[in-house]
Amino acid sequence: MGTRTKYNPTIGLLLLLLLQTAGCSKKPTDYRKFLGGAELVYPGAVSQVQTLPGNDRLELTWHPSADPSIARYVVYWNNFADSLIVPVENSHNPADTIKCLIPNLQEYTYTFFIYSFDSAGNKSVSTEVDNARVYGSIYQNSLQNRPMNRDTPYVYASDSSLILKFLSPDTINIQTTVSYTNMQGNTAQIQLTPAIDTMLITDYHPGTPVVYQSSYIPIRGAIDTFTATHVDTVPSIYRLIECDKSKFQPVYLPNDLVAGFGTSLPELWDGTMTPKSYPNIFHSDGSGNPPLPGTITMDMGQQYSSLGKVEEIGRDCCHNPQEFEVWGIADTTGAISSLLPSSSGWKADMTAKGWTLLKDIIRPDDGTPPYDALLAGNPPPIRFIIIRFVSDVDNSGYINLSQVTFWYKQ
Repeated sequence: MGTRTKYNPTIGLLLLLLLQTAGCSKKPTDYRKFLGGAELVYPGAVSQVQTLPGNDRLELTWHPSADPSIARYVVYWNNFADSLIVPVENSHNPADTIKCLIPNLQEYTYTFFIYSFDSAGNKSVSTEVDNARVYGSIYQNSLQNRPMNRDTPYVYASDSSLILKFLSPDTINIQTTVSYTNMQGNTAQIQLTPAIDTMLITDYHPGTPVVYQSSYIPIRGAIDTFTATHVDTVPSIYRLIECDKSKFQPVYLPNDLVAGFGTSLPELWDGTMTPKSYPNIFHSDGSGNPPLPGTITMDMGQQYSSLGKVEEIGRDCCHNPQEFEVWGIADTTGAISSLLPSSSGWKADMTAKGWTLLKDIIRPDDGTPPYDALLAGNPPPIRFIIIRFVSDVDNSGYINLSQVTFWYKQ
């Protein structure tokens, strides 16, 4: 067996006392020699900091510390290169809110540090605020005005009442300002809120432009509102007024279709706006005499500078037009084609003589009910109309009609 070393309790106790003496040689207050003998004091830090972005500026808000020794707050940014002092105005209630507006910032994402200072210059631990975004011209240039309903941007409610129709806006839309000319000739404005999709203008001056411009905030709580940099115009506002049928007169050109079977061309503008029965219609005389395509011609009795719509109503049973063209001109002097409407060169000859093709229409039904079609935009002045019938719905070779109506834009 090996030799066992005996433990001497007296020696162990002496060693323990020496270690305790050595460990307690530094006093708890020895750090003061590094602080000039002063206590290390940390004033209370702020809480619940919020950032409210603006236009090249930003506002910070926070709840103050309850520490009554705090004399001021200092906000630092740009790696402590910039700062702003916020004095304490007897507010040490944590339920209060202190606001700090920082102007003259660039459009950027910042980090801020907030310190509390007492009157002796002691400062708190920092409160760091990250991802504080400031908005400016880049954001503003990206804004688009609230979109309008493309299919029906407006509806005339009466001669001077106009209903504008908008689509639902972005959630950060604040308002849309609509500017128009009223019946007195003055510029007027109406504000449209995001919750409303339609706007009624009761004193609109027909034929004048209506413009609109929308405003936004980048986020909820932002301190500034941004307005789109451009103004949009409501598309071509006009009302359609029916042309005066009392002035319409038939024109009988050598190659036109002839009314037969006891019918007449003026039946087409007697004002009946529903399908009619024989003989109160226009019925071409004889199958294929002349053959289709065939034409009829009418004088509207006055010149219209902006024809906008045509409505054609067929007979209540049969032989109604399927495809037809509407042509117009202001003066027929020297503009009558000698070609048959069925000639392959007829359309080119009409165009060369100054006629304008206002609309080429193909009806998808049996041709009986009223069928409306908008005419070509920005037409020249029109007084005389030629309708060229290309085909009928039952391939009979006849053309039957109840009514033709025109509207002009105002």
